[in-house]
Amino acid sequence: MKNIKVICDSLSDIPKELIQKYDIEVVPLTVILDKKEYKDGVDISNDEFYKTLREQNVYPKTSQATYAQFKEVFERYVNEGRKVLYIAGSSVATGTYQSAVMAKNDIGGDIYTYDSLAFSYVIGILVVKAAQLAQEGKDIDEILEEVRILREKTYVLFSVDTLEYLQKGGRISSTKAAIGSILNIKPILDIRDGLVAPVCQVRGKKNVISKMIELIKENCGTNLTDQVICIGYSDDFKEREMLTEVVKEQFNPKGILYFQIGTCVGSHAGPGLTGIICLKNK
Repeated sequence: MKNIKVICDSLSDIPKELIQKYDIEVVPLTVILDKKEYKDGVDISNDEFYKTLREQNVYPKTSQATYAQFKEVFERYVNEGRKVLYIAGSSVATGTYQSAVMAKNDIGGDIYTYDSLAFSYVIGILVVKAAQLAQEGKDIDEILEEVRILREKTYVLFSVDTLEYLQKGGRISSTKAAIGSILNIKPILDIRDGLVAPVCQVRGKKNVISKMIELIKENCGTNLTDQVICIGYSDDFKEREMLTEVVKEQFNPKGILYFQIGTCVGSHAGPGLTGIICLKNK
């Protein structure tokens, strides 16, 4: 039995095959859709979720993972005599991390928590790396140090197709959303200090990819041939393939990993969300 158990929450958007391969435990947040509650990734699939957003006039909300959820999961592995490493979604944006810390403090034992100050597969990259190192037999201090270094090197950009979900969630004003829709403005966003932050904006969706590539070259360098670049999508497979073609042409990466942006991030950004993650080589 492996001594360290790596745990994350469902904000991490880790592909299922990697969850299984590295034996990662995922604690789900809750999505509230049309007054019904669903455990993220358990009671509703991503495809079902985005189909509902496309077809119905509903604006979902999310609810943090609870103290009770973490207490049950942590106790299970501590009682097996294992160390626990929980890598969390941003503590600034959700109370999920605080729920985990409360559970950790009440249980005692070898439980370690790390606040990624991130969303989606930016968290997932850290979780997968930690699980790989745990399988290799690395100790907890080595794993945490590698995770910290990787977090500093990670660069992410994403763009939303519509501003209405950001407006409904209070991220932008209704005036900005209305003007943006009229002018067909597409914001390009990143994550700073645990929150979504604007980088720039472009007119029309066709300009999003070219601007993303430009920003990656500025911030990460042009030689990314040794990397696996991660491409995120919600339900727009056409956009995913367009981004893939450009990434291959511009960077010739070692590989491309796809991750579907889950219901928690999708609740605040809406359908048609596209993202890219790579490492800073500069």
